[in-house]
Amino acid sequence: MQQARDWTKEEKKYMKEAVRQAKKAEKLGEVPIGCVIVHEGKIIARGYNRRNTQGSTLAHAELLAIAKASRKLADWRLEECALYVTLEPCPMCAGAIVQARIPKVYIGAMNPKAGCAGSILNILEERRFNHQVETARGLLEEECGLLLKEFFKNLRKQKKRSVLDTEKN
Repeated sequence: MQQARDWTKEEKKYMKEAVRQAKKAEKLGEVPIGCVIVHEGKIIARGYNRRNTQGSTLAHAELLAIAKASRKLADWRLEECALYVTLEPCPMCAGAIVQARIPKVYIGAMNPKAGCAGSILNILEERRFNHQVETARGLLEEECGLLLKEFFKNLRKQKKRSVLDTEKN
């Protein structure tokens, strides 16, 4: 794992935009995960979790952003891009990041239950693959983690209220 470091103004700016994307997901009742892809100092793609909205396992923030960035650059190789994501990528997203040849990923909060950028596995830095991804962990970690904690806390409250309402009727 990586030690704490000082983040640049630019790095924070891009992760704040990923957080804004996560909040869009939350407004839809989706797990608040957001992602942006940066190329030559500009955000070229944004994505947020839309699995329930789209009814698709594939509608993860990272995959949606990768698809948009590929269309924007007219290339599946995103070799000169950086990806910022609020939650450590799952195995599917980590694999897509490697396949897209993205050289650097910035992660907000780690995901000890499903993360594949160091928590459970580290697909991004696996030396046996033909491409490895430089990974920076903990960028706006507290803000990204709190967004998820609050979402799940509120979801549990709603479920509890729903059960109590059902029992009353």
